[in-house]
Amino acid sequence: MNPDITTLAVPPPAPVRNWLDYAGVASRWILGVLFVYLGLSKALHPEAFLKLVRQYDFTTNSLVLNSIAAGLPWFEVFCGLLLLVGVAVRGSALLLLLMLVPFTLVVLKRALAISDLQHIALCAVKFDCGCGAGEVFICRKLAENSLLMVLSCWLLAGFGRRLSARFDLTRPRKDC
Repeated sequence: MNPDITTLAVPPPAPVRNWLDYAGVASRWILGVLFVYLGLSKALHPEAFLKLVRQYDFTTNSLVLNSIAAGLPWFEVFCGLLLLVGVAVRGSALLLLLMLVPFTLVVLKRALAISDLQHIALCAVKFDCGCGAGEVFICRKLAENSLLMVLSCWLLAGFGRRLSARFDLTRPRKDC
């Protein structure tokens, strides 16, 4: 008889498991509310967001720039709403993580360039990075984005199932 590795794993005690489940729900709601709010703040002022996106010199193609400025905020709102309701949580968390990582790196690159150009410490650099929160000190922004990435990874690990309408779309529902 071959023991399956999953049968050898001991689940955490009930109080720890409950705490982890509720921490996952809190992570889901924090990310959801934050991305709905920040997405709407950009979507309601697309011309201001377009100017901020233009600062990063991704491309000079106006169609691509306009598409980013028009579509990205609504995509953030959509992912945030999915997290709040608890539908496709892992997929939404993955998409947010795939947005957060490159944007954080781009913000860091721009902050390093400003720091070098103005001969000031990195943590003294302050500019509007386009996140929807206005001008921020870059070290604070990098810490915030790191925390958001940790919360996204927490949801990717499978936490936050409680109070969700449909956590995972790839698995059939148990009540079907």
